[in-house]
Amino acid sequence: MTFFVRTAGTADLEAISQLLGETWHATYDHIYGAERVSEITRSWHSVEALRPRINRLNSEFLVADDGTRLGGMAYAAATAGDGKMVVLHQLYVRPGCQRQGIGRDLLTEISDCFPTARTLRLEVEEANTPAIDFYRAHGFAQTGSTANCGCADSGIPAAVYEKTLAAG
Repeated sequence: MTFFVRTAGTADLEAISQLLGETWHATYDHIYGAERVSEITRSWHSVEALRPRINRLNSEFLVADDGTRLGGMAYAAATAGDGKMVVLHQLYVRPGCQRQGIGRDLLTEISDCFPTARTLRLEVEEANTPAIDFYRAHGFAQTGSTANCGCADSGIPAAVYEKTLAAG
């Protein structure tokens, strides 16, 4: 099937939550254990946790849709201030849909959604080598690290990657 990228809506939240749960278990169970991953997905990826992102100013919430199911999702937001820095908070592709160009298409669309941005930043678990390989292949370079990926008290270490955008 062919997936097309579109803006996410409220009606997509349950499917996005399920996609994130499936993807996180496939990606992180061997790193954190299934119980910890379930705990994180209940907290970070519930419909209630995702809902505020739908209409957040200076952000973009995208899905890759084939008309039957969602194959991927991405969410990014400009940082406070002049909007020159955009943080890619999430980019996930359903395990059975990977290596079909969905991640590339979501990343391209996210970049295009912020025409005045100069830098796209993200955090990635250092043990998630497929994701690191993906981001490096798309022009990202490691610029640092954090002890708390995703939120101030997550306790999940991650590498910080950045890419300079052509616009801005």
